[in-house]
Amino acid sequence: MQLKLTDSKLPFAPLLLIAPFFLWGTAMVAMKGVMPHTTPLFVAVVRLIPAGALVLLAAAFMGKPQPQGWKAWLWISLFALVDATLFQGFLAEGLARTGAGLGSVMIDSQPLAVAVLCLWLFQEKIGFWGWLGLVIGVAGISLIGLPDGWILGLFHPENRQVSAGIEQLFQGGEWLMLLAALSMAVGTVLVRWVCRYVDPVVATGWHMILGGLPLLAISAATESDQFVNIDFSGWMALGYSTVFGSAIAYGLFFYFASSGSLTSLSSLTFLTPVFALLFGNLFLGEVLNPLQSMGVGLTLVSIYLINQRDTLGEKLRKVRSGDNVNSQGEAAALLESSELDSVELPVQVRVSELESEV
Repeated sequence: MQLKLTDSKLPFAPLLLIAPFFLWGTAMVAMKGVMPHTTPLFVAVVRLIPAGALVLLAAAFMGKPQPQGWKAWLWISLFALVDATLFQGFLAEGLARTGAGLGSVMIDSQPLAVAVLCLWLFQEKIGFWGWLGLVIGVAGISLIGLPDGWILGLFHPENRQVSAGIEQLFQGGEWLMLLAALSMAVGTVLVRWVCRYVDPVVATGWHMILGGLPLLAISAATESDQFVNIDFSGWMALGYSTVFGSAIAYGLFFYFASSGSLTSLSSLTFLTPVFALLFGNLFLGEVLNPLQSMGVGLTLVSIYLINQRDTLGEKLRKVRSGDNVNSQGEAAALLESSELDSVELPVQVRVSELESEV
């Protein structure tokens, strides 16, 4: 099943569909300048609790009902633990221990986990074109985020830089980034059950607030000088990341995740590093190298294949069935056009006269 944009009640649904990934990518650019002046968990708290309050205010303005019953709060609490506390916690600590490029690759690999979970839980059809798109997407973000030495070193296995990178993968913060990706994937799937008991926008707001409270307690207990070194531009970056990169982005993402294909929606996550690179080039003067440019192209191809997998599969079936019909028609025409006239065979028949005596 593909994303049914025409069924959405929101105006400009196609643009709103890619908005979360645009906002996440640009928020990453906005956060680059403020991260050295603050602490990781404090940034996670700022991205969650104030954003959750804004989402709940918007939900109240739209007349959305609040959660009712213990089942609704139980699912929201589970959703908050997985998608807010664990995801943002692992993400913040992982970014503090690893490079942004490799971390982005591991985070944006979560569509693979979402596809596997949806295949297992919802029997969501992926098909050949979907799997091909997922593989191409991972290859694309790898070209975008991995160091050039790693990629070029794959053709030279004896390269020491590759072996050193593998050791870094197991010793550094990359495992935290992988856990963050898995947490986001599970949270994306969980929203289907959450929305059975509560509105998706309301659930998004409450899960951000509830998930941010444990991070606030951990930050207060283990971190110091969280905000004393942040200047005006840093607070502006935090404000953009909170309002646009969290409140609006997460609200739209989980609104679309409550219906439609989770595999197709999650595949758009591949756009996040693309937007981050493009706006990093525009505002920070970062230049794309040839491998990263190739990765951007592969990423766009993968998104097309995943979101059009049903259409491509149907066209392929029609072509195959058309070939079969044409071959059968040619055979029938050949039989009809052939002259199967009666043929006289020169057969001599000997008749023996039998004299019967009566």
